[in-house]
Amino acid sequence: MSWEIEFLNAIQHLFRNEFLDIVMPFISALGNAGIFWILLTVVLLIIPKTRKTGIASAIALLIMVVTGNMILKPLIARLRPFTVNTAIELLIAAPTDFSFPSGHTYASFASATAILKNNRRLGIPAMILAALIAFSRLYLYVHYPTDVLCGILFGVLAGLAGNFLAGKLASRLRLLS
Repeated sequence: MSWEIEFLNAIQHLFRNEFLDIVMPFISALGNAGIFWILLTVVLLIIPKTRKTGIASAIALLIMVVTGNMILKPLIARLRPFTVNTAIELLIAAPTDFSFPSGHTYASFASATAILKNNRRLGIPAMILAALIAFSRLYLYVHYPTDVLCGILFGVLAGLAGNFLAGKLASRLRLLS
């Protein structure tokens, strides 16, 4: 058995309980299709004071969709851990796409990093939520630890890139006006 399956089994052994069995699917659902982060980005775009943050988050999420969902998932084509350990009882519907990288984690950290770089007051809770979503994917046995770790790394890089590109875009728009 791989160390990653052992790690997931340890999470099940150490943390699995009735309360988290209710909470973790809810937390994970916040990351479904990146919907929470997309809605938050739209709100940030609407408010003039947070518009640059919204642009950074939108760019980061776009980077995530292209690199994570369109390139890496089909290229790596990693099966999910519950297909290896079929004895596990899933608390959510079995995801049908590939496992690497964790899209929930990637999107969460992409948006949260972009937000944190622009607004610490909003960014700290966003990072906490991103971390909870990442952990939920392990708790729910739908991602390997390396799926989540790479999702965090790629997400942070996408968030930084989104922030950089938003700054460049803002500078160009100021030059054009």
